[in-house]
Amino acid sequence: MSLFKGSGVALVTPFKDGRIDYDALERLIEWHVESGTDAIISCGTTGEASTLTAVEKLSVIEFTVKKVDRRIPVIAGAGSNDTSHSMYLSKEIQYSGADGLLVVTPYYNKATQQGLIRHYNMIADYTDLPIILYSVKSRTGVNIEPDTVKELSKHPNIIGIKEASGDISQIARIASLTSRDFDIYSGNDDQTIPIMSIGGVGCISTVANIIPADYHQMTTDFLKGRYKSAAKLQLKMVPLIRAVFGEVNPIPVKAALNMMGYIEKEYRMPMCEPTNETLYWLYDEMLRYGIRV
Repeated sequence: MSLFKGSGVALVTPFKDGRIDYDALERLIEWHVESGTDAIISCGTTGEASTLTAVEKLSVIEFTVKKVDRRIPVIAGAGSNDTSHSMYLSKEIQYSGADGLLVVTPYYNKATQQGLIRHYNMIADYTDLPIILYSVKSRTGVNIEPDTVKELSKHPNIIGIKEASGDISQIARIASLTSRDFDIYSGNDDQTIPIMSIGGVGCISTVANIIPADYHQMTTDFLKGRYKSAAKLQLKMVPLIRAVFGEVNPIPVKAALNMMGYIEKEYRMPMCEPTNETLYWLYDEMLRYGIRV
């Protein structure tokens, strides 16, 4: 039941004058499809989903599904710290025609591991869509422990995890506890190839927003056994990745897309523009990488 293998972009949500900029969103979608991106992840963390209303979120997802038109999978964010709201989003997203769900751990109320098992199983029981778990303790305060992942992987609708703990040992343990049919995606751009080397099948990436063709090439090289080429691209990306995460995501990556002429440099509060120091650093690394700005 793999939703995709390779490079999935955690797509930004462009704004203009406080509203969703659908013209810019369409340009981004077409660019990614043409560049070989293997899947689009709509309304995740990088898409500022936490500050979109439910109506806006579903509108962005429906628009994305329509414009992609089955050329590549569309996976939609359905995470919430309210289980019933995640269930509602999951059902509405299913009606939109999306191919799958990305469901981040509940945040702030910090569920126990037993609470996580109940939370995810309730959502998985409520939808027919395949679900990718999303573990990112640095943003939510909650880690999905390997034994919990093992238990959740028994549900037929829970088919993978986006692992952004940064803990390679933990990810290796997850790989050892789950079946080969359970997909592991890197949630950290600088660990994509290391994670793929222990069984991962790709990445749900922020940096792919600005270098989609290279990210697709890197993951494809690895999947096809061209390991040295994949490692070379991963190492080339490291300075750019550091700059893109110089401030809280998605502040720098949206600034980068603005420099490239794709979107307005606009955020939903409390997100705000990056400092000049970050902008200079980002600009320099983009030029060094070979990105036109």
